Amino acid sequence: MKKTVFASAALAMLAAYAAPALADDGLSANLSLTTKYKYRGQDQSDPAKSFLPAVQGGFDYTAGGLYIGNWNSSIGFGGGTEVDVYGGYKGDLGSGLGYDVGLLQYYYPGNGTSDLNTTEIYGALSWEFLSAKYSHTVSSKYFGIVEGRGTGYLDLSANYALAPGLTLNAHVGFTRLPGDAKSATGLADYTDYKLGATYDLGNGFSVAGAYAAANKKGVWGDINKGRVMVTLTKAM
Repeated sequence: MKKTVFASAALAMLAAYAAPALADDGLSANLSLTTKYKYRGQDQSDPAKSFLPAVQGGFDYTAGGLYIGNWNSSIGFGGGTEVDVYGGYKGDLGSGLGYDVGLLQYYYPGNGTSDLNTTEIYGALSWEFLSAKYSHTVSSKYFGIVEGRGTGYLDLSANYALAPGLTLNAHVGFTRLPGDAKSATGLADYTDYKLGATYDLGNGFSVAGAYAAANKKGVWGDINKGRVMVTLTKAM
């Protein structure tokens, strides 16, 4: 589908469902339409289809350094919906160095069981356009993977302003499964990456294009296959 057609459909949808921002009390929201949802380099919908749109959105409430939030997406498993709830604290260490610590719960309400639900704690450091974040699974399973407690994910990202309104987005991530999880499932540690750009359209709208993929496709299958994705977002 041509980008102009995709953008027109997304704009119409956003206009119909977007709520006004409540910035004065620290509440913000976002709504997106993407051509394909990948998380940590893996498809979150039918891996046989490179184009399978997902509706996504959520809100954040901040008070000083404290924050709580919710983010949701349509997916292709677990009953069709992912619901993320999180909270934490952000602060400044000086010299442009920031930190962020918190707790994140992934919930799949349509799954009928708690097998896919996953809880992580995380910590991050940021400096100018660079960031590093480590997430550690504290639930017994990691998105349904048995013996998943202790799974670690390291996220290294860069968001560099190339020109007014245009930002280069680069990311590499490393997923490390515990030995017991690998023995029980035959799965393996893997690396994912993403390269793209985001353009600010004004009035809270932005459009992003990216290529994302992961290695170890022979173990994980086509969910690690490379994809080109386009996402339109409205921030409120």
